[in-house]
Amino acid sequence: MKKAIISILLIMSSISIFAQTRTIGLFLNDTSKVYKGYTLFAPKQYHTTYLINNEGRVVHQWSKSTYPPGQSVYLLPNGHILRSCMTPGRLSSGGGEGGRIEEYDWDDNLVWELDFSTDTYMQHHDIHILPNGNIIMLVIEKKTLAECVAAGFNSANFQLDPKTQQLPAIVLPDYVAEIKPTYPKGGTVVWEWHTWDHLIQDFDATKLNSGTPKLHPELVDCDGDGKKLPAFWNHMNSIDYNEQFDQIAMSVRGNSEVWIIDHSTTTAEAKSHAGGKRGKGGDLLYRWGNPICYGAGTASDQRFFQQHDVEWVKPGYPGAGNMTCFDNGLGRGGSNIYSTVDEFTPAVDANGNYAVTVGSKFLPATYSWFYQGSTQYPMYSENISGAERLPNGNTIMCSGTIGEFREVTSAGEVVWKYVCPVQQNGVITQGVAPDVDAARVGETMNSVFRVYKYPLDYAAFSGKTMTAGDFIEKYNTFVSGINTSDFNVFPNPFSNKISILDASGNENYELINSIGQSVWNGKQIENQDFSTVSAGIYFLKVKSENTIQTTRLIKR
Repeated sequence: MKKAIISILLIMSSISIFAQTRTIGLFLNDTSKVYKGYTLFAPKQYHTTYLINNEGRVVHQWSKSTYPPGQSVYLLPNGHILRSCMTPGRLSSGGGEGGRIEEYDWDDNLVWELDFSTDTYMQHHDIHILPNGNIIMLVIEKKTLAECVAAGFNSANFQLDPKTQQLPAIVLPDYVAEIKPTYPKGGTVVWEWHTWDHLIQDFDATKLNSGTPKLHPELVDCDGDGKKLPAFWNHMNSIDYNEQFDQIAMSVRGNSEVWIIDHSTTTAEAKSHAGGKRGKGGDLLYRWGNPICYGAGTASDQRFFQQHDVEWVKPGYPGAGNMTCFDNGLGRGGSNIYSTVDEFTPAVDANGNYAVTVGSKFLPATYSWFYQGSTQYPMYSENISGAERLPNGNTIMCSGTIGEFREVTSAGEVVWKYVCPVQQNGVITQGVAPDVDAARVGETMNSVFRVYKYPLDYAAFSGKTMTAGDFIEKYNTFVSGINTSDFNVFPNPFSNKISILDASGNENYELINSIGQSVWNGKQIENQDFSTVSAGIYFLKVKSENTIQTTRLIKR
C-alpha cells in the first residue's frame, strides 16, 4: 500500500512538472507559421540583454552593463546593441527613467557612452538611431508651476502630488533631442524640438499661448483632453523615424495620441510655426488617437487608451507605411479590461503631406487591423509593452508588465509564446512563478519594456557564430525530489543514442521536451535512434514497477 501511494504521488508530481507548472520560457512554437528570426529583449529589472531563437535558446547575450534598461534596446546592423540605461537621476518622471545611453559591440565591449541627465532635463524611455548615425531621444525638461501658470495652464487642473497632497512644484513636459555621438564618450546636441514651443490655451487671455484650441489642431492644448494633468504631463514613451518623409513620431500616453512632426527643420524653425519641407516649423503635422484633445470629437471617437510604442510599419513589410501600437487600454471603460494591438493608415500622400480639416478629426476614423486576446490567450498590460510588424505579416507583441511575448498571424492566431525567465534577482527556475512587483499593481519582476525580432539574414549576424546555446531559465537536473540512484543515464549530452546502466529491462521510458510534449515513449531505449530529435533540453521519465524517476538530458 505504501509503495502504491508513493507511485501515485510521483505520477502526480511528474504530471505537474510537465503539464501544469511551466511558468517561464517557451510555451508555444508553431514552426510552420512562426517567423524565422531572433528575438532581442532586456529584462526591465536586470542588466543583461538576450538574443534568443524561436526555441527560446540563447544565441547571444550582453551582460557587461551595470544598469537595468531605461527602457529600450536595439540591435544595430553592425552587430552592436544601443541600450538606454536607468540611472538614479536628479529628475524623476515616475516611470521610464533613463539618463544614459550605451553602445556595446558584439563581444560586449563598451564602445560609446552618453550621460544625459541633470537637475533640469533627463533622457527617458526611448531612443532611435538615424541613418546618419545620430540618435534622437525623448527628454523631459523641468518647468516650475509658476512657469506653467504664465504659459496659460490652469493650476487647478493638475493632479495633486501623491506625497504632499499639494500642487506639483514642477511639471515635466517632453522634448526631442538629436545627438551626434562623439566616440568613445559624449556627444553634441544638433537639433531640438520642444512641446513647450507649441502650446495653445483658452483659459486665460492675459497669459501666453492664448487662442482657440479647436481652430489650431497643430498646437497642443494645455488642458489636454480635460482630465487632471500629472506632473509627467505628456508621458511620451516611444519615438520613431520615417526616412522617406524625414518625420518623427512620438507616442504621447498623456494625451492618448501619436504626434508626428517635421524633422527637416532647423532648431530655430522647430521652435516656430514656419519652415521645413512642410512649411509648418515645429507644429504638429498629424495627430491621431484622441480628437478630444483638439476639440474635434467626443469620447466615442477615442481610439487610443494610454498606449505605448507607436511606430511605422517598415517599407516592404505587409502594411508598409501604416502605424502600429500596443494600446494598453487604461481608461477604455466597460466591464472588460484588456489591451489590444492596433494598426491604422494615416491620411498622408506620397510626399508626406497630411489631410487636415480644421474642426474635424484627423483620419482615418478607425483601425485597419487590431488584435485582442482570447480566453486561451488573454492580454492586458496597464503600462510599458510594444508591438512590431514582421516581414511575413505576423506581429510580435510584448505584454510588458508580465514579461510575455507572443507572435500573432494576421488572422489573430497565436503561433509563438514566451515568458521572460529573468527578474531582478537573476534567472528563474522553471516551475517557479516570477515575483510580484510590490511597487506596481499588476506587474511582475520579469517585466520587459519591449521586444524586437530580427531576420535570420539581418546584417548584424553576418560573419557571426549563431550557434544556439542553452535555455535561459534554470532546470533542476532531477525533478520532484525523486531518488535517481538506481539508474545511470549516459551519454549526457547525447546525440543519437541513450543508454541506461543497471536497468532491469522491464522499464518504460518517455522522452519529453522542454514544453511538456512527449517526443518518444517505449521500452528498449538503447535501440532507439534519436538523431532526428531537435537539439535542446529534454526530460527522460523512467517508469518501473513501483517508481517513476526523471532526469534532465541535453540533445546536441
